[in-house]
Amino acid sequence: MNDTTPDRTEPGRTEQDAMEPDRTEALNSTEELNRRELNRTEAAGVDPGRTATAHDRTELELRAALEALAGGVQAAPDAYRTARGDWLRRERRRRLVLAVLITVVFALATLIGLWVLNQAPSDPGVIFSDARTAAQAAAGSGSGSGSG
Repeated sequence: MNDTTPDRTEPGRTEQDAMEPDRTEALNSTEELNRRELNRTEAAGVDPGRTATAHDRTELELRAALEALAGGVQAAPDAYRTARGDWLRRERRRRLVLAVLITVVFALATLIGLWVLNQAPSDPGVIFSDARTAAQAAAGSGSGSGSG
């Protein structure tokens, strides 16, 4: 259809002339973008006499492409409710796991403490290792048994 071989072109037209509609379409889209920019700048109160630069044209083309892309996106009607429900469920699970973990650590520490206390010897140990105290303890036990 867009074949531009010499036998397919109209008489009197070259290949370059056959490519001209593409250029015309590109110019029309650029003119449309410039027209939109002029309307936008007038609405925003920007000086419309300012010449558009390549940066402005790129911005306009990008804006038009993003507007077309965003126009085609349809959000699910219950997306927020679903996402919030998932977040709340994860939050409850996290708190439950944390509470169980704290309970297990506390119970384990209590059991280890009781086990250590139970392993202590039942006979009273030497609290003071002073020779005088040891001699008094030995003298008191010897004199108490003979006086009875």
